[in-house]
Formats: sequence, C-alpha cells, structure tokens
Amino acid sequence: MDFLTGMSPVQAAALNIGLLIVLMLGLKLYVGGRRGKLKLPSGQTNAEFDRATRVQMNAVEDVPVLMVGIGALAMLSMPTWYIHMVGLVLLVSRILHAVGLAGSSGFSIGRAAGTTGTLLVYLAVAGALLVHAFTPTA
Repeated sequence: MDFLTGMSPVQAAALNIGLLIVLMLGLKLYVGGRRGKLKLPSGQTNAEFDRATRVQMNAVEDVPVLMVGIGALAMLSMPTWYIHMVGLVLLVSRILHAVGLAGSSGFSIGRAAGTTGTLLVYLAVAGALLVHAFTPTA
C-alpha cells in the first residue's frame, strides 16, 4: 500500500484515469464483440445489441467528465488518498453498473449500486473542487 500512499496527487490521478481508460476500452471491446456475435452490420440493431451499446454509452455519459474532475483535484494538490478514493469508487461503480445492465434491461443490484456510487463520486469531486477553488493557496 505504500506505493499508493507515496504517490503525488498527479501520479494518483494518472493511475486512476489510466484505469478508467482501460475500463472504457473494455466496454468498447464488449460492444464490438456483441456486434460480431450477433452478426449485425453497421447501422443495424436489435434489442440485445441496443442493451450492449447502452452499457458503453452510460459510461460515456459519466466517466469523461469525472476524469477531468480527478485531474483537476490533482492540480489543486488534493490529498492522494482522496484521489484514490474517488477513482476507486468510480471504477467499481461503473463496473457494477456495466455488469448489471449487460445482464438485464430491468432493475438489478449492480445497476442500482453503480448509479449510486457514481452519483456519490459526482458529489465528492464537485464538492472538493468548489471548496478548494476558493481556498487560499500557501
């Protein structure tokens, strides 16, 4: 654990943003794999493929703006533990959401937990940015 706590805020942000990019790549590959398995030409769709694309698009709605927020936290020299906390909660939340939605178009615990976790990260990142934007620097 020392390697995580010994990081600078910028290194912590880089690690967490890198992990989120890997997640986004995995979702992209998932959608491409579904298209191939269903043998759907570009522009064609069906209910199963629509759900697969929703898995990726739900992450596209939230992850990029929060990656920017994590980068801004690092620029404000927020504590490394805080950056790791919001990054990990976001990563786990988006994985839970993706697994839940991929498994069912209706309610699932994964989707509910993923949505809740993502909303908490929005609040944590926005709150920290707003507070620290007005905090005098040394």
